[in-house]
Amino acid sequence: MATPIDNHRRSELREFLMSRRARITPTQAGLPDGGARRRTPGLRREEVAVLAGVGVSWYQWLEQGRDITVSPQVLDSVGRVLQLTSAERRHLYVLAGLNPPAPEVDPANVDMCHGLQRLIDAWMPFPAHIMDAYWNTVMYNDAAALVLGMRPEIVQNCLIAFFTDPIYRARAKRWDEIACTVVAQFRAACSERPDDEGFRAVVEQAKELSPEFVELWERRDVQPGGLVRKEMEHPVVGALHVESTQLRVPARPDLVIVLHTPLPHTDTAEKLEWLTSPEGRRGSMYPIAG
Repeated sequence: MATPIDNHRRSELREFLMSRRARITPTQAGLPDGGARRRTPGLRREEVAVLAGVGVSWYQWLEQGRDITVSPQVLDSVGRVLQLTSAERRHLYVLAGLNPPAPEVDPANVDMCHGLQRLIDAWMPFPAHIMDAYWNTVMYNDAAALVLGMRPEIVQNCLIAFFTDPIYRARAKRWDEIACTVVAQFRAACSERPDDEGFRAVVEQAKELSPEFVELWERRDVQPGGLVRKEMEHPVVGALHVESTQLRVPARPDLVIVLHTPLPHTDTAEKLEWLTSPEGRRGSMYPIAG
């Protein structure tokens, strides 16, 4: 027996498919437009069915929100005909009662990195960086260079750098404790794409470079990315207490923004402001080009 939630979802499915069908012209779909004989804008139901390779009655039932069996392959065919974006395709899956596919980056959002660079630059004087799905470093601000030791000459992968960069390791207090969390969070990221060879490549490289990583990886602990409190011992300003937060932008699911925020009731904010000032940069023991 259908619940009110089921009825609402099917009603939304019907309205969504009708609205997407109405916006696609026959010419856009590769069909003759029919001229004055066409009474309604967009594609007809039977045209969508033929182009998607499904039965006309079946597509009509789908658009009517009937309780029918739907497969991901068929939904993908319908989505292709209706020229759905990645977000619309995921929305269609949800309305049809299926688990949505992994998020993809729409071409229109590829150049968002310029705006994200402005975001982390505006986070100054606090450290911030952006990494891709495999934790490869995409960009970082000056504070991340001065505090975390991010620089061009190290391995540009946050997981591998955590285990192999001597500057970061010398500055990170409670490194052993944080290492457990870092590895567990990376395994959680891997679990989102179990067949992705890119993750396996990072793991194999980390295993080759760090026996400590191997030991932690074999524990098979899993934690979602979120908040991690870090205590750094900077050679110029001393103890820094920050909270690392991972954020995602739905339009760029391939990227993760990592913001470091000074903890309250510490003098970390004042130290970071001085460290990123011209005077502080001159006094840095490890000058790193911004």
